[in-house]
Amino acid sequence: MPKALTPTTRIAKARALIQAARELPIPESAGWEYFSYVAQVKDRLRQAFELVKLIPKSPNTPDEVKAEAQAVMAEITQAEAEILKPSHSNS
Repeated sequence: MPKALTPTTRIAKARALIQAARELPIPESAGWEYFSYVAQVKDRLRQAFELVKLIPKSPNTPDEVKAEAQAVMAEITQAEAEILKPSHSNS
């Protein structure tokens, strides 16, 4: 059986997934490539959220780690808004 991840490891992996979502290459066209891009971004951010969502509810986790998990959840929301913001506003 695989070893359970510690809360700090989960937070580190979630931040790595957020960074991976930010580093995905933005497609030139607004066709299927963009649809695929959005799906990839949302999938990485969903995975990050799944890693940290239960940490604040864990009774054995220190308050500092719980606060850090809450910060990561806020980062996920902010990253989604930044990455997927409409770029057509310049036109």
